[in-house]
Amino acid sequence: MTTLDDVFSENGLFSQAIPGYRPRPQQVEMAQAVEQAIRAKKPLIAEAGTGTGKTYAYLVPALLSGGKVIVSTGTKTLQDQLFHRDLPKVRSALKVPVTIALLKGRANYVCTYHLQRALADGRFARKEDVVHLQAIARFAAASKDGDKSGCNAVPESSPAWQHAVSTRDNCLGSDCPNYQDCFVMQARRNALDADVVVVNHHLFFADVWLKDEGAGELLPRCNTVIFDEAHQLPEVASLFFGETVASGSLLELARDSRAEALAAAKDFVHLPAAALALDKSTRDLRLVFGQENLRAPQYQLAENLEFHAALKDLEEKLVALVDLLIDQAERSEGLENCRRRAAEQLGVLRNWRASSGGTEDSPVTPPPPGSEAAKKLANAAEAVYWLEVGPHGFQLNITPLDIARLFNRQMNEERAWIFTSATLAMNGNFKHYAHELGLWDAEQAAWESPFNYKQQALLYVPQGLPDPNSRDYTAAVVDAALPLLKLSEGHAFLLFTSLRAMREAHDLLNARLPALGLKYPLLLQGEGTRTELLERFRTQPNAILVASQTFWEGIDVKGEQLRLVVIDKLPFASPDDPVLAARIDKINKSGRNAFIEYQLPRAAITLKQGAGRLIRDEHDQGVLMICDPRLVDKPYGKQIWKALPPMLRTREQSVVERFFARMKTQASA
Repeated sequence: MTTLDDVFSENGLFSQAIPGYRPRPQQVEMAQAVEQAIRAKKPLIAEAGTGTGKTYAYLVPALLSGGKVIVSTGTKTLQDQLFHRDLPKVRSALKVPVTIALLKGRANYVCTYHLQRALADGRFARKEDVVHLQAIARFAAASKDGDKSGCNAVPESSPAWQHAVSTRDNCLGSDCPNYQDCFVMQARRNALDADVVVVNHHLFFADVWLKDEGAGELLPRCNTVIFDEAHQLPEVASLFFGETVASGSLLELARDSRAEALAAAKDFVHLPAAALALDKSTRDLRLVFGQENLRAPQYQLAENLEFHAALKDLEEKLVALVDLLIDQAERSEGLENCRRRAAEQLGVLRNWRASSGGTEDSPVTPPPPGSEAAKKLANAAEAVYWLEVGPHGFQLNITPLDIARLFNRQMNEERAWIFTSATLAMNGNFKHYAHELGLWDAEQAAWESPFNYKQQALLYVPQGLPDPNSRDYTAAVVDAALPLLKLSEGHAFLLFTSLRAMREAHDLLNARLPALGLKYPLLLQGEGTRTELLERFRTQPNAILVASQTFWEGIDVKGEQLRLVVIDKLPFASPDDPVLAARIDKINKSGRNAFIEYQLPRAAITLKQGAGRLIRDEHDQGVLMICDPRLVDKPYGKQIWKALPPMLRTREQSVVERFFARMKTQASA
């Protein structure tokens, strides 16, 4: 039987199979901890610093365990990397007959049923959509797996895709006439047969944990669940333990109801009319807020009579559609599916309205005692009710304030649960993370990065910057960063905590760089996809990327192309966020300190993620510039200071100049 020592030792299987592999004590220790957790069927929280080799550290004991394993990642990028690169490499080195499968969300696979319905309907805003749908149909006829990433003829951003894939709501499941040839079900059958299945966090919660058809059988058969990038779990879990009525779902429901009515109930003219009425009412509710984007708790909307009137009208239109669908549902599986979805949306909408009590002009009748709706309302007492309005739609949200007990209740002792990331603890303390997910009995372990940070990196906190809340703060950040951008000759990420500051900094740099004679390519988040911007950054000499939260994690730029990372502020979440504000209030009312227990650890973990963009391997060198004076002036800032990697530290620009000079000398040697 193969042991960990057989794999990780100096002359072991990895040294023989993987060119350049060198044993790392941290990696071996983590692999031992994962192996023990799998054998004991216990939860383990494992923080592994950048460069530890945590992916191999959890894959080796998982593959050697002989049981079924689910690996869940935070991003599709890491999901693809695991499936296409890391897993095959480890499997080959171990010489184990393990089968692997990659399972994506249903929106990644062509749905023949909805594609055929859309082609038959033929009503599209643009001719290009028809051309794209026809191309998708040709692709689906020839494809073995229906994965839309293989359809190169149609851009991923094309609106045609929403007519050619299914959602969890509109999938007919085993009632679908195309069920036997369904690409989603085929992918899920492959996953059920595989020894190791790679998913992402959203898919895990939406389909695997919530037991969606086909995918729901995965977890009961599984011996080990591994969450990589596990620091994202509290946020993702909150989404799926809550309830939402989204304008996109309502518009999709209206569209599907109309299409199903035209296909299966042509003689019943009232149904398409009711679907169109729901469509209009949904759009009218969004128009109440004009151009405004908004995140607001329900109580702040109490005086907005126009909103409450529109919300009442939306409920009435949804009730009318439900009544008609009940009458016609037996005529097709598609109509029955629309009836079920409409009833579910109506239930959540009524719960959301019932918690507000409505207004004098549009009062809300509470659900009957003992009814399912009344039970849901009672269960949601420990939740925050809030509205989010974006450029193209809205969401009515019911989000639980505390997911710890909900999460813990879903776990059981029949399998091992591994939670790993480079950023889970604050100064070695996992209390914050364990409390958020209810992992009170989990084993905890941390391994520092093997990188020589004191030789490879310099942390610079400039002197003389104003209060971070002052109006001229972003301009001061740019002023302080410009000398360093000249020293680094570009090759920089400038990461901001808000989109407003990001855009202001970009405009300032656009004007200041040419004036200083610095003709560096200047890239801005939003001017392309993340993948496109990264490719441009990697291939354009002296590039500078100005970005916000999207680039704080999951980005890997090795070598001389990235020499400088500038962070404008400590990344405290906005206190105006309805969920954060409600959680802070709940913690403080219990007699605890929400800032110390909740806000500070979250900010520290986010900052560690941003800082982690700089040094990605043992040969990287660079400067991390954190501009926020609170990092050194405030007692809590000093706690965050201690949580950062052990880089050489300074507040003097002259030290930075000498560091870059040394880097240049070493590069030319």
